[in-house]
Amino acid sequence: MRQARERVHLPTAGHRAQPTPPEAQIARLAVEKRPKGKIVTVIGSLDPEGNDLATLTATLKSACGTGGTLKDGRIELQGDHLQDVETALKGLGYRTKRK
Repeated sequence: MRQARERVHLPTAGHRAQPTPPEAQIARLAVEKRPKGKIVTVIGSLDPEGNDLATLTATLKSACGTGGTLKDGRIELQGDHLQDVETALKGLGYRTKRK
């Protein structure tokens, strides 16, 4: 006779953590100079599990009218866009701090 098996529900690979509200986070902003004289605006200290960093990167790139990337949990935008990024993030509810 076959016994009923108990089903165990494990989180799938697509399981996402609860999003962290922007008001509870501080985005650290910095401008870095790279080799060959390139200037990059860096946004860090945001929880990659509690944020959709890819969408936030696209939003900031659009707001600044520049290119950029998401690398190692940090958003990097080409050029010095510190003021524009700070304004955009505050508009989304994030607190900011400049390095």
